Amino acid sequence: MILAAGRGERLRPLTDRVPKPLLPIAGEPLIVHQIRWLERVGIRDIVINLYHLGDAIEKALGDGSDLRVKIAYSREHERLETGGGVRAALPLLGDAPFALLNADIWTDYDFSALPRELLADDLAHVVLTARPSHRPTGDFDLAGDRVTRPDGDRPLVYCGIAVLTPRLFDGAPDGPFSLRELYFRASAQGRLAGERFAGRWIDIGNPEQLRAVRRLTD
Repeated sequence: MILAAGRGERLRPLTDRVPKPLLPIAGEPLIVHQIRWLERVGIRDIVINLYHLGDAIEKALGDGSDLRVKIAYSREHERLETGGGVRAALPLLGDAPFALLNADIWTDYDFSALPRELLADDLAHVVLTARPSHRPTGDFDLAGDRVTRPDGDRPLVYCGIAVLTPRLFDGAPDGPFSLRELYFRASAQGRLAGERFAGRWIDIGNPEQLRAVRRLTD
C-alpha cells in the first residue's frame, strides 16, 4: 500500500493544484518512481489511498498496467490520516502481511530486503533511520531487532517503510488516527520489529527537501 492521501500543506502553493505524489522528479511523478521500486522486487498488487486531488492521481496512474502493476484505490471521504487510511483499506489488502510506503519519500532502500513473513507474535516490521537534523527529537531506538521507546534520547525516526499485519489494527478506532499510535502500542508490547537503514532517505515535506531530491536526480 502507498499512502497518497495527504494535503502537502508545507509545499503549498505547489500542492494546491498538483498532489504531492505527482510532483515531478527527473521527468516522472514521484509516485511513479516508487511504483517502479516496488515492481522491480516483485510487488505488483498495489493499493493507493486517495483524498486530496485523488482524481488526478487515479487519472495519472490508471489501473497500473502501463507500469506492469495492478492498482486498486481506497477513496477517503474525509482525511483519515495514516492509521485510519490503512485501516479503511484493509478489505483490499487481504489477511497476509503487506508492505507499506509513504508517498512522500525518496530513498535508495533495497525493497527486496523487506521481510515477506513476520515472527508469529510480531505485528509489524518498520524501517528506521537516524534522526535528521531538522527533527528536534526522534521516536525510537533499536535493541537487536526490537523497536523500543526509551526514556531520554530516541535517536531514530520512522522512514515511512514497513511491513504490517492486519492484526496491528485490532481494536483501532474508527475515523482519523496516526499510525504512530499503533507503532507505540506494539513497541510497548514488545511486538514491533525493525531495522536501521543508513542509506539515502529524504522526507519531502517542504520546498527545500523537494529541491534536494531534484538535485540528486539531475
